[in-house]
Amino acid sequence: MTRLIPVAATVAALACSSVVFAQSPAPAGNAQIGSQKVQMCQGCHGIPGWRTAYPEVYRVPKIAGQHQAYLVKALQEYKSGSRTHPSMHAIASSLSDADMANIAAYYAQLGLRVAP
Repeated sequence: MTRLIPVAATVAALACSSVVFAQSPAPAGNAQIGSQKVQMCQGCHGIPGWRTAYPEVYRVPKIAGQHQAYLVKALQEYKSGSRTHPSMHAIASSLSDADMANIAAYYAQLGLRVAP
């Protein structure tokens, strides 16, 4: 019985550590550098209420103000193919990890701006 306690503690520690790693913040990005890389994003995500017809008609999601970690993860998933969208896959495939972090930092900080 005393052998089971250290094993159970190890299993619990591993389970908790995986939760911590799963929720770790996105790599630090530079919003200023990211602002110079968003031309390819603005054509769809920069138009309020924009709808596109490729590959089907859908509303383009708002990304300004989204959490940086979410944006990085989404771009990584488009790049890997675990999220499927032809245009987003092509765009994400051209980005480095630093590009993703910088673009995400730029869009995340847009939500922090207060209208005058």
